Amino acid sequence: MAVALASPFVVVLDEKQRAELERLAVSRTAPAGRTVRVRALLAAADGESNAAIARSLHRHVDTVRTWRKRFAAEGMAALAERPRPRGRPRFDPEQRLKVIAAATAVPPGADTAWSHRLLAEHLSELGISASQIGRILGSADLKPHLVRGWLTRPADPEFFDKAAGVCALYRICPPNAVVLSIDEKTGITARSRKHPDRPGGPGQRTRREFEYVRHGTVSIIAALDVHTGQVLTETIARNDSDTFIRFLRLLDSTIPAGQDIHLVMDNGSSHTSKKTRTWLAAHPCFHVHHTPKHASWLNQVEIFFSTLTRRVLRRGQFTSRDELAEHIDEFVLAYDQTDAKPYRWTYDGTPLKAA
Repeated sequence: MAVALASPFVVVLDEKQRAELERLAVSRTAPAGRTVRVRALLAAADGESNAAIARSLHRHVDTVRTWRKRFAAEGMAALAERPRPRGRPRFDPEQRLKVIAAATAVPPGADTAWSHRLLAEHLSELGISASQIGRILGSADLKPHLVRGWLTRPADPEFFDKAAGVCALYRICPPNAVVLSIDEKTGITARSRKHPDRPGGPGQRTRREFEYVRHGTVSIIAALDVHTGQVLTETIARNDSDTFIRFLRLLDSTIPAGQDIHLVMDNGSSHTSKKTRTWLAAHPCFHVHHTPKHASWLNQVEIFFSTLTRRVLRRGQFTSRDELAEHIDEFVLAYDQTDAKPYRWTYDGTPLKAA
C-alpha cells in the first residue's frame, strides 16, 4: 500500500514496512541496487534531507528524490528493478556491414591478418574506434585473428567400403590368420632439460625447466596384433621401401607358417611403392588393407603410439638417441607382458547420420 509523505523530506513507514526495509538493508543476497534504495528510504523516514542522503550514498540528489516519489506512489513495489531504456545504436546497419565486409576480406599491403586497430585505420572515414570494431565483430561472432586448419581433398568414392573392411577385421579375426596394424613413428626427439625438474607438492605442480638440449631423433616402425594387443617395434634409420620390406621379412619369419597375415596400413610411400608391391605379390600369405586416404586415424597402431607418447615420451628426458631407443624397447617389452590387450573398437564402418 502506498504511503503519503508527511513533509517534502520525510517518508512515513509503518512497523511492517520498516521491519522489511531493515531486513533488506543488511541482506547479503539482495541486489546491491535494491540495498542502496532501501538505505535511502530508511534515511528519508528518519528525517534526513535528499541532499544529505545523496552525499552519504554517493548518488545524485535527483535520484534520491525519484526513489522517494516512487515509494510514495507504489509502496514496497518501488524497490523492484526497472528495465533501462536501450540507447540508439551509434552506427547504422550499413556501417556495421562495412566493418564485417572488411574483416572478411584480405588486408591490403603486407599485412596478412586483421587486427582491431588495423580495421579502425582502414575504415577511418567511418570514425569507428578499435574497441567499437571489436564489439561489432563480437556481435557477429567474427574472429579474423583466428585460423582453423582445413584440408581440401577430393572425395574418396571407396571410403566407406575401405573403412568397413578395416573395421570388419578389427571386430572378427579371419580363421587361421593374424591381423596386424602397421605404421611408422618418425622424428621422436631425444632431449634433456638443462636443469632437473622440481617436484610438486600440495597446491603446486611439478616445475620443469624451459630450456632443453636436443640429442638427435629416433624413428620406429611398429606392428600391433589387433586381437591380442601385442606390439612388435623396431628402430629404423630410414623410412623407405627397403626398411619396410625388411620389417615385413621379420614378421614373415616370426609368425608361424601357414597363417594368413592381414596388414592394415595407410597409403605412405613406403607402403605403396612398386618395390613393396612386388615383394607382397611374391608372398601371397600377406593380405593388404589400406585405410582410406587421409584417414590414418582408422589405423589402431596410432592408439598405441598415443600411449607411448603419454607414458614415455612426453615427460621423459634422454641424453642420447641410444638412451631413447632403449627406453622405447623397455617400455614395449613391459607393455607386452602386463598391459597388452585388444582395444575396444566401436566404429563399425557405417556412415554417421547428419545431426
